[in-house]
Amino acid sequence: MRPDLTALEPFLLELNAAAAGAILPLFRGDHGLTSKLAQGFDPVTEADRGAERAIRTLIAAHYPDHGVIGEEYGEDRPGAEWVWVLDPVDGTRAFIAGLPLWCVLIGLRHEGRPVLGSIAQPFLDEIYLGQAGGSRLIRHGASQPLRARACPALSDALIATTDPESCFTPPELAAWRQVRSAARLARLGCDAYAYAMVAAGTMDLVIEAGLKAWDIDAAIPVLEGAGGLVTDWRGGPVGPSGGQVAIAGDRACLEAALEALRPAAV
Repeated sequence: MRPDLTALEPFLLELNAAAAGAILPLFRGDHGLTSKLAQGFDPVTEADRGAERAIRTLIAAHYPDHGVIGEEYGEDRPGAEWVWVLDPVDGTRAFIAGLPLWCVLIGLRHEGRPVLGSIAQPFLDEIYLGQAGGSRLIRHGASQPLRARACPALSDALIATTDPESCFTPPELAAWRQVRSAARLARLGCDAYAYAMVAAGTMDLVIEAGLKAWDIDAAIPVLEGAGGLVTDWRGGPVGPSGGQVAIAGDRACLEAALEALRPAAV
């Protein structure tokens, strides 16, 4: 029997409200920045930790049989029928810089497949919510449908990636540069907010590598519900652990990009 995802949407909005309540008081303030690495810099803040704690508390109270996979606090019953996949602050670097490009990513898997998700930017009061039945933007209490736009020619495409110099291996960077040279315009550093823009029909293509499950699971239902596509660099389904990902609003544009990406696919 097909799960009733619509019945779960109000709870997903409740999770987003709890996350926003933990994050917004710390944005552009004292966010308790530390690094996850003894050497190097992988930022984490009290906003990341507090938001995930708030989300997990609500899931445990309302759906104790559901599993959780989260960036900050790991896995709890990842093999359950229903599993929530959480990135409480995707784009922590943007967050600590005071840029409103970070997002709250909350996804739900059913039997291992992403079926419901949201990409939220609480500072802008935006929640991009989606499932197979359709996707919508909820902003200032109003809701409007989301639809990815047609862009069959890569030469017309507005594309994005997060940070090509640090996120790509040399072969991946060469593939990105080939796609970039063919596209009209590229933007960097948008993290998951760029995924939402493909669903909203303002961007056409996003290319990423080295993603974890919590970086992409929530976005898949939003994009697919808006008519977009999410694949790995070979054009197949994204695996349960993330990896190399291509996101597009138009299949012809995606296929043109994949011609450059496939030689660097792993």
